[in-house]
Amino acid sequence: MERTLSIIKPDGVQRNLIGEVVKRFEKAGIRIAAMKMLRLTKQQAMGFYKVHQERPFFESLTDFMSSGPVVVMVLEGGDVIQKNRDLMGATNYKEAAEGTIRHDFATDIEKNVVHGSDSPATAATEIAYFFSELEICR
Repeated sequence: MERTLSIIKPDGVQRNLIGEVVKRFEKAGIRIAAMKMLRLTKQQAMGFYKVHQERPFFESLTDFMSSGPVVVMVLEGGDVIQKNRDLMGATNYKEAAEGTIRHDFATDIEKNVVHGSDSPATAATEIAYFFSELEICR
């Protein structure tokens, strides 16, 4: 059983897309093992995205991710990392396949509604950033 982290970003929360995103996960057979809403501080966003700290978009990304509430989830299932990435679509919503979350709802490359881990190692690190093992339901 594989796990991954998913985040509904501030734009998705603000636009009332939480239910739509969750529905797509559940329809795809992905189990939600943990979920909570929180608001990241700028420092917390910088800590989460520290792998991008040298990139030119780091400042605007962390400003955006701390601009409003987010919903963080632990998703479980067979090949769930790839399934989630397929449901999300390409980071650049203009390149995302029709029917993906980003194609259907993103408004720009940063406000692309969702984040998902890209590998098992990243998923483990990202899940641990937001959840203790006690918060993840089996």
